[in-house]
Amino acid sequence: MAGQGGNDARAAYIREDPLTGTPVVLVRKRQGRPNLRVDLPASECPFCPGGLEAPEPYLVSWFKNRWPPLPDGRAEIVLFSPEHDQSLGSLPHEQMLAVVELWAERTVELGSRDDIAYVLLFENRGAEVGATIPHPHGQVFAFDFVPPVPRNELASEHCAICEELSGKGEVGESHRARVVASAGGWQCWAVWAPTFPFELLVAPEDHAGDIAGASGHDGLADVLRAGLGALDGLFGEPMPYMMWCHQRPTDGRPWPAAHVHFHIAPTHRAKGVTRYVASGELGSGVMFNPVDPDEAAVKLRAALDLH
Repeated sequence: MAGQGGNDARAAYIREDPLTGTPVVLVRKRQGRPNLRVDLPASECPFCPGGLEAPEPYLVSWFKNRWPPLPDGRAEIVLFSPEHDQSLGSLPHEQMLAVVELWAERTVELGSRDDIAYVLLFENRGAEVGATIPHPHGQVFAFDFVPPVPRNELASEHCAICEELSGKGEVGESHRARVVASAGGWQCWAVWAPTFPFELLVAPEDHAGDIAGASGHDGLADVLRAGLGALDGLFGEPMPYMMWCHQRPTDGRPWPAAHVHFHIAPTHRAKGVTRYVASGELGSGVMFNPVDPDEAAVKLRAALDLH
């Protein structure tokens, strides 16, 4: 990664924790980011049409992050809608499809660069998970290495998602009961061993390494709308969540276990009650979840029907 040294206050540089091997990117200049209000009105929003980052009308849009955590144009903002009060889960089908197509476009364009090995698409929704601008948007990080979490998922030569979808084994046999929604060759289901209550996975039924190469973008749009809509309907209020897309690295290696999928990690375990990952869990690496995933799926399907 560029800027390994750490003496240049303008550069991003990387260090590795000697105890855990975790990479840490240090970006001093991000301390100077403006601290925008979470209740920012549309008239002051930089992401609304006519605002600082979106001077022209748009359906969906993207631009380079003004305060990048990664150098060399490898951090981008993606605008999901021109409507300030929308959310990703409330978008109409055609708008959501436009978002999916933009994600695919950014994956291809960034992944074609020689200095990029992994393209991570993600969204933080809600002040509880650090979102400071309420306008619907996400981000793209393009790493010059394959980060540890997706690398660990890809360590096996066998695809864990295909194995679950096959219906075989302990995980596969329970899969159908945990499905929340399906459409156009894509499924959304409650995670077998979730870290967060009501945690979801979204993936295509056919093995595809990345979002650009996966078929059925219409199905992905519908299933994402359903899963996120169910989360909002669960407690009758907007659900804070973190969402990220894991897909095939772009470093030229085959990565046979890569099966594109979205992780959706909601933070509330009950109405207005946040599930915190606390010291006993972070210190041990063992998670304790108060919500059974089979029960979560039942509640989410009921919330989807209401939604």
